[in-house]
Amino acid sequence: MKPDIIVDTSAWIDYFNKPNSKIGKAVENIIKQEKIFIAGVILTELLQGAKVQQEFDDLLDSMLAIPVLETDLNTWIETGRLAYTLRRQGITIPTTDLIIATLARRENCAILSLDHHFKKIPGIQLFQY
Repeated sequence: MKPDIIVDTSAWIDYFNKPNSKIGKAVENIIKQEKIFIAGVILTELLQGAKVQQEFDDLLDSMLAIPVLETDLNTWIETGRLAYTLRRQGITIPTTDLIIATLARRENCAILSLDHHFKKIPGIQLFQY
């Protein structure tokens, strides 16, 4: 059975800007299969990119139809542990992406992203598009 998938901000942006691209088609397929999740931090990143109020409202309505993986105290602790471990290995990854990685590991989800640094995080499955 294929895992559920967290679609990262970079993949969403590609989907919205180029819906017929390889990534755009992959996101569309994931949506149709109802295998999709987002994290609150992804929602925040997408909303901050809206250019006008109507775009913000439309984007919010669309994203609220997708299940959100919630962060709790344990998520923050595990994200801190992951960041600590990676930094000791000389690897620095944005905190937002470490939160996504922690949620993906916890929920056994793959990640669809254009960001290559997810490959540096142990235990992460990347969705092959």
